[in-house]
Amino acid sequence: MTSYIEIKTTTGSREQAMIIAQHLVGKKLAACVQILEPITSIYRWKGKVETAQEWLCLIKTQADLFDKAEAAIKKMHSYEIPEIIAVPIVKGSKEYLQWIHEETGNRTKGLKAEY
Repeated sequence: MTSYIEIKTTTGSREQAMIIAQHLVGKKLAACVQILEPITSIYRWKGKVETAQEWLCLIKTQADLFDKAEAAIKKMHSYEIPEIIAVPIVKGSKEYLQWIHEETGNRTKGLKAEY
């Protein structure tokens, strides 16, 4: 059964977000990457509370591509520990999920997702 996810990652610049997005879509590791800019992140890092302006990437792909997408993001990312979180797409229009399926290589036989 094919399942779909949205991977979230943040970057410190629009340029880095664009590079990651173009690579993932170009390599068919994602059908779409939406870049939200800028967002304000407040987080604890090495014992201190930090505030930073970041760009949020929302990456639409198939669940079985997570490991490859994660490796690609880590290779291109400037952060020591980048946020790379996947959430399942539990429902979606048949046409949209079919589009994700086709744009990420159509590697499995038939679309068997639950809608």
